[in-house]
Amino acid sequence: MEADRQNGCIGVFDSGLGGLTVVRRLMAELPGEDIVYLGDCARVPYGTKSPETIRAFARQDADFLMKFDPKLIVVACNTASAHALDALSAALPVSVIGMVEPGARLAVTFAGPGPIGVIATEATISSQAYPRMLERLQPGCKVLSAACPLLVPIVEEGRGEDDPIVLAVLSDYLRQMQRERPTTLILGCTHYPLLSGAIGKLMGPATRLIDSGWAAALAVKRQLTQSHLARAAGGGGTLKCFATDNPQRLSLLAQRIMGRAVEVNWVGTDELTCEKV
Repeated sequence: MEADRQNGCIGVFDSGLGGLTVVRRLMAELPGEDIVYLGDCARVPYGTKSPETIRAFARQDADFLMKFDPKLIVVACNTASAHALDALSAALPVSVIGMVEPGARLAVTFAGPGPIGVIATEATISSQAYPRMLERLQPGCKVLSAACPLLVPIVEEGRGEDDPIVLAVLSDYLRQMQRERPTTLILGCTHYPLLSGAIGKLMGPATRLIDSGWAAALAVKRQLTQSHLARAAGGGGTLKCFATDNPQRLSLLAQRIMGRAVEVNWVGTDELTCEKV
């Protein structure tokens, strides 16, 4: 039974393509693991939706991944992590790891006495999930937050870091952060690492960018190792991807993220249930 669980996959979901930045990190840290990814492209972005809708979508996404008998599920979406992680952890029979706590822990590690910045979707910022977690980890720390609602659709559109529209939007969103000069800046959305070069240039070398996806990948590695569910190192892990809309387009954008061809299968939103196939 333990061997069967060890051979199980890691399930990962996000509202669109951003979670593939987490998959990329997972594959680097755990090259022997099989991964099943769901991008809910039909309903992206989650960051402008109500908490109730986010929780409903997150449960449907997780239920779909449960069809593949995963040994662990990664909520590769900061918005869903902020609003639905506790409910998913209580409802699912496997461990669930989100983005907020791992990202906050990594930020605290590097922040020192300086302020910590957070950029994320409107829903993540309004949830106050990062400030609460950072206060728990480092009482009294100063937290600077900025909602960046246009960045997810910009990334989903396939625009790059050198695009004038991207630079203009980032400059507007980061203006206050540049004045406050945080020592660390949490990229509180899995889409944002795709713009990290431009964000880093605007913030300058004194601000360390924190990729919450990388932090989550390290947390997954630690959890699987401690629970004796990690596969032996050596490569050979597989990646199976699903999208709820336009899988061909996601496949093209995924190739940019992963650096290799990625086949993406279509699944309708009406199929996001936990009945096994």
